[in-house]
Formats: sequence, C-alpha cells, structure tokens
Amino acid sequence: MIKQILNRFPRKPSKSVESQEGEGTSTSSSPANSSGYNYGSSNASSLSAADSNSSLGLNHCDTFVQAVNSKLNLNESMSASSYVALSSFRDVPNSERQNLFIRKLQMCCVLFDYTDRSKNLREKEIKRQTLVELVDYVSSANGKFTEIMMQEIVKMVSINLFRTLTSPPRENKILEAFDLEEEEPSMDPAWPYLQIVYELLLRERDYLKTVLHRIYGKFMVHRPFIRKAINNIFCLFIFQTEKHNGIAELLEILGSIINGFALPLKEEHKMFLVRAFLPLHKPKCVPMYHQQLSYCITQFVEKDCKLADTVIRGLLKYWPITNSSKEVLFLGELEEVLEATQSAEFQRCMVPMFRQINRCLCSSHFQVAERALFLWNNDHIQTLIKQNHKIILPIVLPALEENARNHWNQAVQSLTMNVRKIFSDTDPAFYEECMHKFQEDEARGKDLKSKREATWKRLEEMAAMRVASNEPVLVSPRTASLSPSP
Repeated sequence: MIKQILNRFPRKPSKSVESQEGEGTSTSSSPANSSGYNYGSSNASSLSAADSNSSLGLNHCDTFVQAVNSKLNLNESMSASSYVALSSFRDVPNSERQNLFIRKLQMCCVLFDYTDRSKNLREKEIKRQTLVELVDYVSSANGKFTEIMMQEIVKMVSINLFRTLTSPPRENKILEAFDLEEEEPSMDPAWPYLQIVYELLLRERDYLKTVLHRIYGKFMVHRPFIRKAINNIFCLFIFQTEKHNGIAELLEILGSIINGFALPLKEEHKMFLVRAFLPLHKPKCVPMYHQQLSYCITQFVEKDCKLADTVIRGLLKYWPITNSSKEVLFLGELEEVLEATQSAEFQRCMVPMFRQINRCLCSSHFQVAERALFLWNNDHIQTLIKQNHKIILPIVLPALEENARNHWNQAVQSLTMNVRKIFSDTDPAFYEECMHKFQEDEARGKDLKSKREATWKRLEEMAAMRVASNEPVLVSPRTASLSPSP
C-alpha cells in the first residue's frame, strides 16, 4: 500500500509549485489552542481569490503564497516557545485523554515549509512525535470516539493531505510507463509526516470493513440489498469506469460472506458468481485485487464442486492474450480451482482448458511456460491428468516437444522433461503411439512446407519469363501454372 502511495507522488516538483505547499495555517481559532496559532480550514471563501490568481500560471506563485499567508495570519518567524509538545496520554487521567486527543489533533493542523529542511526543525519533530502518539492512541483506545473527536480527525487529515500535487514532466511519464518498478520514486518533502497521517486513514478503512461486515451479519433483512449494492459497484467498475479504490476490501468482506453460505447454494448466489466475480478478471488493474478475488472464486468451488466447470470456462473467457504477468496470475488461480475440482467436472472442461495450457506452454515468456508446467507438480492435478491422459497428451505433446528442443530457458526445458517422463511412465505404449503420430504430422508438415516453397519459386520463375515479354499473365491457383490472358 505504501509503495502504491509513493508511486503517486510527483517525481520532480518544481520550486515554484513547492512554494505553494509551503508554510500555511488555517483561520479559525480553537478554544483548546494554547500555542498562539490558528487551526482549521474554514475560511475557504477568502482563499478562493488567491487560488484563482494562482491559476494564471506558475510565475504568480509568489503572489499566491503571500496572499495565503496574509489571509491566514501566518507568522514566518516562529518563536521557539510558541509551539511546544503537549503531555503524553500516559501522564493524564482517563477523563482528560479525550480533551488531550483533540488538542493534539489541533496542534497537528499547523503546516510547515518542508521544502526547507533547515527551518523549524524542533517544531517539525514535535509534530511528528505528536502524530505518532495519535496513531498509537487510535489503535489502542478501547473507548468510543465522540462526534467532536471524529470531526477533529477529519479536519486534521484534510489540512495535511489535501494539497496541490504536480504531475511529472511528459518525458518522465513516458519513462514511467516502461520502467515503473525499477525507477527510484521521488519522495515528497513532507512524506515523513504524511505517512503517519495515512496510517490513521488506513485504520479508518479497516473499521469501515468491520462495520459493513457486522451490519451484514446482524441485519439479515438487509443482506440482499447489500449484495445488490456491491454487485452494482462491481458492474460499474467492470464495464464503465475501471476506477474504484475499495474493490479489494469489498472482496475481503465477500470472502467471509461466501464462506457462510448455506448449502445448496441459492440460484442468486450462483448468478452473483457469473455476473460479478468472473467479469472482475477483465479490468487491466486486476493484479491490485486478484488475491482477494481468487479466494472468493475458490470458496464458491469448495462450496459446490459442480461450479468448477463454470468457473474454469469463465477464466478461459477472460484469459489475457498479451499480458504475461496477468497470465501468470490466471495460471495460479486455475491451480487453486483445480485443487477443489472433482473428476466429473474436470472432464467437462479439460479439452478447452488444456488447449489454453498448451498455448501457455508455447509462450516465449519463461514465467508463463514455467507456471503452466508447475501444474504437474500438484498431486491432485497430476492424478486428474493421469486419469485422462489419453485425451490430454495429444493436446500438449507438440508444445512439450517444442520446449524440449528449442526453448531458450533451461528451467523450462528441465520441467518439460519431467512432464514428458510423467506421461511416459503413466502409459508407455500410448506415449510411443502419440510420439509416432507427432513425428508423422511433423514430417507431413515439412513436406507441405517444402512443396509450398517450391510452388512459389516456380511461379516466380514463370512470371519473370512472361514479364520479360510484356505479356499479361493469368495465374491458376489450382494448377500453379501461368497462361497468357485471352
């Protein structure tokens, strides 16, 4: 999660834009404020004029900062005694901790110029320590948070996180598209403080998941409505926006819900699988929530093994063609589903499934071929394959032979030899029969290729002779002969 957040920060912010993210405070003074600073962000209208001036261009950033400072009564020359650390939660009685919590939140509403590392060092460290104390208090507090406390939390988070972000230059975006993982992320100057504020938000997301799950568990009458609402979110995400920050969390909730489904499964639940869960394999961003999605899919198959055929055919429908990393994820999920698949369901879908596995075995991307070969390392899957080897071996044998002869990766070649040995040991006579047929087909293919090349060569020679005499030529594809036009 932190890496994903880091990647969204600007790589090389310009000095003029950084100045907009500099020192600033808010306008309304709180009764709990004893440090002499203004907290909060209530005077939005007074800032709108200055903000509109900033839209004229980066050349007016200095004017914008001065306008903000004047509106917020910002004192750039902070005195060392005006911003002091408050008492620790352990040093005050329980009855005073809520008030202290609010005062610490208001204290953290003060913003500093983090682009200048030599400025306000003591005050910045006090703020960082205070943020750490707040996170610890939220994670360990047993009591309930009052409405005032929640308002102050939202206020503090908003002031610290809602700020101007800059996009990297266009050439940097192009580089990111090709080398996003290996390029060093540029750290926001305020990140040591923003990171702690984000931790506070992450705990809020955990609470939201818990609340929704408990509502689903306590209020049975609302369960269909909740499932329908989640289904609508999934459909909007899959077929329209492909943008939603909570898909993984919703799938985590649904994973525990599916685990509690009564048997036999209702038709509504099966339709939920077909219309919501399987299409979630379609979006490009599926790696962000694939682990949770795979768990939900496997839960369905473990609940009702007859759904294995439906699930596997759904995977084949959305199987990626050019995205190798996504293909590796699909192969991993396929293995998990096959572990819960019985022989009857396996036989229904094994032909289209192993045709796709055959294409994966032929992949020049070694991770795809390697992950496909790993399926034979699973004891349950290997048993199913052995039981149906007379159908599966003719499908995958050409890919196995091609890998054994020509694949560039040594690990893929080694795994291929192991798979060939499994088939050979299972039924030596049938393996030799398939090999003989493969060799005949290979020889026939070579003959056809040589005949085709000879035909084209003859056509080229005859065409060259006719062109030399400037005569129009008709080509008969069946006889591969040339004749003058009438």
